[in-house]
Amino acid sequence: MPESPLQTHNSAYRKQILVRFGDCDAAGIVFYPRYLDIFNSLVEDWCREELDFSFSEIVTRRGWGLPTVHLEVDFLVPSVFGEVLSAMLSVTALGKTSINLNILLQGPDAVDRVRGKVTLVLIDRKQHRAIPIPDEVRDRILNFQADSNDTLVQPDLKGKVNT
Repeated sequence: MPESPLQTHNSAYRKQILVRFGDCDAAGIVFYPRYLDIFNSLVEDWCREELDFSFSEIVTRRGWGLPTVHLEVDFLVPSVFGEVLSAMLSVTALGKTSINLNILLQGPDAVDRVRGKVTLVLIDRKQHRAIPIPDEVRDRILNFQADSNDTLVQPDLKGKVNT
């Protein structure tokens, strides 16, 4: 089987995703914006299950946020209702305030369905400013660092984000 162009580390966060009826459009395939919901749910689950840094901790207790500030997605092959997709998330770069991720969704046939590159930034929601990722969380994030040298170019956010 050919290797996927989006490299994932052996320590990639992996999860099975059921394609639900509500994910599909009238053509019977996943409606493309639903993949972005899947990406966000995958990130949220990764934070809770592997980083011990749940969104409820980030948002409710600390008053922070972890928004997506840059997103690239390639929709390769349609997915249909009832399929189970294999999701893989790996870290390609870790900045002072940002995390670059590769997300790969594969079908039951192990064929790439959707590939994504996501940049997240930890922010203080009251100040609307980027803040440093806590050291204890950084250490856990690095466990998911991809083997690939594929790093994303940081988007120009007019000085609001210091990565």
